[in-house]
Amino acid sequence: MTTITVAHSPDSDDAFMHYALAKNKIDTQGIEFRHVLKDIETLNRAAQNGTYEVTAISTHAYAYLADKYALLPHGASMGEGQIAKPYGPMIVARREYSIEEIKTQTVAIPGEMTSAYLALKLFAPNIKTVSLPFDEILPAVVNGQAEAGLLIHEGQLTFGDEGLFEVINLAVWWAQETGGLPLPLGGNAIRRDLEPGLARAVSQLLRQSIEYSLGHREEALDYAMEYARGLETKRDLADEFVGMYVNSRTLDYGDDGRRAVRLFLERGHEIGIIPHRVDVVFAA
Repeated sequence: MTTITVAHSPDSDDAFMHYALAKNKIDTQGIEFRHVLKDIETLNRAAQNGTYEVTAISTHAYAYLADKYALLPHGASMGEGQIAKPYGPMIVARREYSIEEIKTQTVAIPGEMTSAYLALKLFAPNIKTVSLPFDEILPAVVNGQAEAGLLIHEGQLTFGDEGLFEVINLAVWWAQETGGLPLPLGGNAIRRDLEPGLARAVSQLLRQSIEYSLGHREEALDYAMEYARGLETKRDLADEFVGMYVNSRTLDYGDDGRRAVRLFLERGHEIGIIPHRVDVVFAA
């Protein structure tokens, strides 16, 4: 039996996506999947060493991994800024700030390899930042340790309950800057040294896992609730959060999604955050 390690975040959306593989709901054709759960910044850095055959990564981090990994066509998380209820990385604060005022503040971020950080620097190249684990950012703003924070997970739905204010949603800003493109946040990447036949089989099974969860939403959500930080008793909100980041775009980036990835990394190079141009490779 061939063993493939799949690394992803301990989040409800990733748990939902990988439910069928984690709970043996689909025939894996003799491939055993081992799941490693770590926060996205840790996964970004582990991928620099090619640690896992398949890993969730930030789109920004792919700039430093393109020699080792190809992006799978499925598994993407995208921020949508042109819908009735947009979603994506957002800056929240203890009081209301104008757009110009927030650029003078220090913002807590979930790591410098995250896409949220790159989007923030595209929005405000000179803004000051401090890194915190992603799940500590919301509490840090609430207790005054940080004046503002960049939220990337469930806190996007609950920050108002903590008395905080949304300053800007970066997916909305990106859509306005790019004529409506989605904001590429993360995806699944597969190591380029895998034998091509094995890589295709693994890719197909990962897609099947996403399809299974979308087609068996209630049971997959039951499993995802185990990872719904702050939403453990709020099933409707957990379902909303999962739907934000596991949807039709997760099955395939689409032409505009692929275009957004390339433009996002090119813009990062233009402002000097990414030191080189990136050749984006999507696995067949």
